[in-house]
Amino acid sequence: MKPAKSSPTQEAGPGNPSLSELVAAYKSAKGHFDELAGVVSNGALPGPEDTTQNIATSPFIKRDWGDFFATLRDDTAADMNQRSVALARQIRDNGITYNVYADENGPQRPWSLDLFPLLVDAASWQHIEAGVLQRVRLLERVMADVYGPQELLASGFLPPALVHGHPGYLRAMHGIRPVGGRYLHIAAFDMAHGPDGNWWVVGQRTQAPSGLGYLLENRLAISAQFGTAFDSLKVQRLASTYRALMDSLRTLSPMGADAHLALLTPGPYNETYFEHAYLARYLGLTLVEGSDLLVRDERLFLKTLKGLVPVHGLLKRVDDQYMDPLELRADSTLGVPGLLQAIRAGNVLVANTPGSAFLESPALLGFLPALSRHLFDEELRLPALPTWWCGESSAMFDAMVRLQECAIKPTYPGSSSHASFDAVLGARQTPQSLNEWAGRVARHPEEHTVQAYTPLSQMPTWQAEPDKQPGLVPRSVMLRVFAVSDGEQGWRVLPGGLARVASSSQEITSMQHGGSSADVWALTTGEVDHATLLHPHLTPESLMQRKRLVTSRAAENLFWLGRYTERTENALRLARLTLECLHGEDPSGVPLLTWLGQMAVANTLVLPGVPTPLQAPRVFERALIDSLGSTRNATSVGFYLRALKMAASSVRERLSQEHWRIITRAEEVLFARFAEHRQRGDFPVQQALQILKDTSDHMAAITGAQTDRMTRDDGWRLLSIGRHIERLGFLSTALNQALACKSLETDSGFDAMLELFDNAITFHAEFQQSRDMAAMIDLLVIDRDNPRSVSWVAHTLRGRLAKLAGSDANQLSPLALKVPNPNAWGLAQLCEVAPDLVTPAMAGTSGATPQYELLRSVLQQCSNAAYEVSEDISATYFTHAGLSNHSVGFV
Repeated sequence: MKPAKSSPTQEAGPGNPSLSELVAAYKSAKGHFDELAGVVSNGALPGPEDTTQNIATSPFIKRDWGDFFATLRDDTAADMNQRSVALARQIRDNGITYNVYADENGPQRPWSLDLFPLLVDAASWQHIEAGVLQRVRLLERVMADVYGPQELLASGFLPPALVHGHPGYLRAMHGIRPVGGRYLHIAAFDMAHGPDGNWWVVGQRTQAPSGLGYLLENRLAISAQFGTAFDSLKVQRLASTYRALMDSLRTLSPMGADAHLALLTPGPYNETYFEHAYLARYLGLTLVEGSDLLVRDERLFLKTLKGLVPVHGLLKRVDDQYMDPLELRADSTLGVPGLLQAIRAGNVLVANTPGSAFLESPALLGFLPALSRHLFDEELRLPALPTWWCGESSAMFDAMVRLQECAIKPTYPGSSSHASFDAVLGARQTPQSLNEWAGRVARHPEEHTVQAYTPLSQMPTWQAEPDKQPGLVPRSVMLRVFAVSDGEQGWRVLPGGLARVASSSQEITSMQHGGSSADVWALTTGEVDHATLLHPHLTPESLMQRKRLVTSRAAENLFWLGRYTERTENALRLARLTLECLHGEDPSGVPLLTWLGQMAVANTLVLPGVPTPLQAPRVFERALIDSLGSTRNATSVGFYLRALKMAASSVRERLSQEHWRIITRAEEVLFARFAEHRQRGDFPVQQALQILKDTSDHMAAITGAQTDRMTRDDGWRLLSIGRHIERLGFLSTALNQALACKSLETDSGFDAMLELFDNAITFHAEFQQSRDMAAMIDLLVIDRDNPRSVSWVAHTLRGRLAKLAGSDANQLSPLALKVPNPNAWGLAQLCEVAPDLVTPAMAGTSGATPQYELLRSVLQQCSNAAYEVSEDISATYFTHAGLSNHSVGFV
């Protein structure tokens, strides 16, 4: 995306103040550190004369912020709004989402990003960097001791109850020395900028710290908005740190530089799934779920369409307790049975090594200063907020008198075996509530940790809500900084980080509670690192080895993506045709209405108990319209479109941004318009038809992206096979039922079939107003140039199945042979009655001789083949059920 224009859209004036005027009107809340001014705020506004003349030299603005706003000196509120709109569009177009479990509007919502970055000057960043490096070395030493000799526990530097009593301490991992000798590879530290101007550590994350992907997208979006400022302020780049992490993981893994690394995700329902898919693509990792992996002979393998492929390293985004259902949580479906044994055997590197969750307890912060002095003979450069673990009597009594001025936090956050609760601020509790908390602490002291409270610093953010005056508003902010491994002994701090911004005037910076994010610009006085993750020297051999793997899970989701795409199109076309015929020139044609009713029930556009169009046409029509936007009961258009989106969300890393965007757009528009009409209590047929038409336009774009924008690998081949299986079954069944109902013997029924096959224009251009059955059979069944003829679909499906199986040219696989051979179909034979197929039972039925029995037999074979091939594909490519009967070598 191009940077926003730096010239104003219109002159400053009444209703459109200049940015300088808006900066002059900005103030942080009293008692908070003001990031813009660089001092604690007294709540007073600077004089307009101090900011409007020269922002860069104003004594009331910190120099870095002055330089930032100086590059925007000609901008106005209208320009800022324009940038804000462009940023929101970029977030939406890039498909950046953050899932909220309680969100009733579906699992996806746009990522929230503020317009202005958080600026950290060079001196402050050097201090943060040194303190983070020291702390991550300390955490590594603590974890190595806890899972090794446990000298810190024996000597009393760590309370055994705090470690062994923590559900995140994994006894199954004790005594295991991870491959490469390192336990931690990524650690995150949450920090607050206090009123005293110091950075204070508030918490630390070691299991699967989130943010590494989101901060990349934040950087791309904000640097595009403020390109001039980004270059002039000498913002340190990020790529070299990510490259150091990847090089480190490969170096420390069992296979060294040739290691196959994957990113383990809980799946698309996780709140940060977008980040998992984005990181996997950016870092060149295979995105996998637990069901994609299995352990054989103490080695980890990835299930792919071509068999089992060894995996030597995992960057995990799954919490420790879910990693191995054999030794940890037995009810977990997110992990890999036997994974801990593969770790013990030294055959797989896992970053971070399972068992680090106890390091995340806020209670541990209170013990780290003494541990640093004991292990390194060093004082911690980056202090943590004073913290008391109430499991120690002396600490509890000391903390009790401080409850009103502190935060009360769970010692074991998220634990199912200990009390877990959201942290609360004592200052916001009533006297009665505070007494109740004191009682809880006294009854269960070990489950409570008390931490000193400091007001978070506030940074300027842009307010652009339609019902509010545009301008700069202060928001409390917390900084998350990441340290990553850099070889066997070293560490690096990612220059920048993820700023989490509280909503409104609150102090809670949680994204689950409506918070936002901001890019973090770590400034430098030296040279800017312009390293890249791109590999400049790719040999032909290395290019051959970089062939993209298709996991069995991804293949299955692509297969169903194709099937749901076709089902959505079929449901759209059938629903439109049915509604148009019910209001057509010949709405009372019995054969046509019989066929449409049967097709609607067979494809669950209406439920079986609904009266047929012959019995109660208006009731049938209302039931059909009502089902279009429903996700329950009748599996109509809305159901299939949402299922399409969910299948696509599981393979987002394989879809282009345009492809994903049109899928989400189609679903949003369909459900929004149906919801609107339901609220009004009316739903005219013409409105329903217009919604179906607009959704058909979206589907044309989706199928175009699948056809023209995806690489023709085995994953795409399965997507195409899924579509052709559905098309073969749908078209064959539709034509067969029409023959049985004799609806093709009427003009309206004849034309309806052409519309359903999307061949009306072609047929009438070739045969004018003819209603000849032989012509229809030729076009809809025999014609190899018609992509919606039964013959073309069967022929294409046979070829795709053979290609998927790796068959030689001109040779079909056993699965492909299950699809009827269209070369055996002759037009003359399909158009005539076949006496040898007439049974005595048939001869005695009404209608004398059965019509087109050979054609109907062929169509029934095609319908049956679609079902059988679908079942065989699942058993062959997705379940790997037969692999346990033979040994597996390295691939």
